[in-house]
Amino acid sequence: MKTILAPVDFSPATAVVAQATALARLLPARLVLLSVVQAPVIVTEFTPMMGNPTEFVDAAQQSSAERLQKLPRELPTDLLAVVTETVTGVAAEAIADAARRFGADCIVMGSNGRTPFYDLVIGSTTHGVIQRAKCPVVIVPAP
Repeated sequence: MKTILAPVDFSPATAVVAQATALARLLPARLVLLSVVQAPVIVTEFTPMMGNPTEFVDAAQQSSAERLQKLPRELPTDLLAVVTETVTGVAAEAIADAARRFGADCIVMGSNGRTPFYDLVIGSTTHGVIQRAKCPVVIVPAP
C-alpha cells in the first residue's frame, strides 16, 4: 500500500485523521488529506438578495485550504509524505475522483454518526464513496 486518502470535513469525525496517520506510519504510505467544498444549492425567490454564490464558494475554499494546511503540522514528522488538497464539488464524487487521481490504495473516512433515517432521506457521503470508489474504504466510527 502506497497511498491513503483521508477526506476531512473538520467535523468531530475528522478524528479519522489520527487513524489514517497511524495506518500511513505502519505501512509506510503517503497520506493525502482532502477537503471538499460543496457549492450551496440556493433556489428561492430570495436568491438575488443572498449575494454571489461564487464568492461564497471561493471564501469557503480558501478557509478550508487554510485549515487543511495546518493539519500536517499536528501530525508525526516520521510520515512518508503528507499531501493536502481542497476541491469543489459533490463530496462523494470528489472523494472517489481524488482517490483515482492520487492512485489511492485505500480511503479512510469517518461516519457522521447520524441516524439511518437521516441517511435514507438526505443521503450519506460515506455510502456514496463506497458505491463509487475503486479501492477499499475503511470506515472509522464517529467518536
